[in-house]
Amino acid sequence: MPNYYLIHKPYGMLSQFTREAPQHRVLGDLFDFPKNVYAVGRLDRDSEGLLILTNDRRLNEALLHPSRKHGRTYWVRVEGTPTEELLGQLRSGVVIRTKGKTHHCAPLEARILTEKETENISPRTPPVRFRKSVPDAWLELTLTEGKNRQVRKMCASVGLPVLRLVRVGIESLRLSDVGDSAVKQVKADWLLPRIGL
Repeated sequence: MPNYYLIHKPYGMLSQFTREAPQHRVLGDLFDFPKNVYAVGRLDRDSEGLLILTNDRRLNEALLHPSRKHGRTYWVRVEGTPTEELLGQLRSGVVIRTKGKTHHCAPLEARILTEKETENISPRTPPVRFRKSVPDAWLELTLTEGKNRQVRKMCASVGLPVLRLVRVGIESLRLSDVGDSAVKQVKADWLLPRIGL
């Protein structure tokens, strides 16, 4: 029987169940999941936010196949001042290096988040190191690609190094759907329509 879970992955945790070193935190530290459940997609160890876990292999193929181009939304705290010119570069698709090759990123949506929108973001543990002499800002980026460390590489390419990265959405799913806990089990008839399946 298919199982579906929404996860709020914390900073410093691997998006997998196998420890690569004794000190690593893994998804199994959050909850006693069934043995055959795995993450659909990944978030880097130093990224936070929304993950789907399931044993439904069809979901993995439907979401991750390159032709699917499902939207993933990130809130990204960057160092520097994001001007309209820099946002325009991101929106039109920048060039990055991935797996030793040049990749021209697909166009994306980008905007600066207001202070009101970000006031309820919980502090990260450990805290992000800020430089008082350098401004920072929160961006919202919605991509339809998922290359390794793509958001970080894109922002760096326009001179906006990433300080913090939180995935807040997958299609119409939102991180807030997880609620106050780190894990929420959901039903197929609730989940699948929200990710366009």
